[in-house]
Amino acid sequence: MSENTKMYVKPNGSIHVIGTVDFIDAEGLVIRTETNFKLCRCGHSKNQPFCDHSHREHGFQGLGLS
Repeated sequence: MSENTKMYVKPNGSIHVIGTVDFIDAEGLVIRTETNFKLCRCGHSKNQPFCDHSHREHGFQGLGLS
């Protein structure tokens, strides 16, 4: 049995995903599979939904989870 995928919410930064995830479209088709990546929380990344570290230059302050 494989280990669960984990998501680490970084204070004032991205969500770091450790493991493999399928991205699925509205029709239920796998459109992309990624392993060990970071998701944007600040909304400024030019590579949505992935983090490009734009939160650093925009002074992102995370609310809620961290």
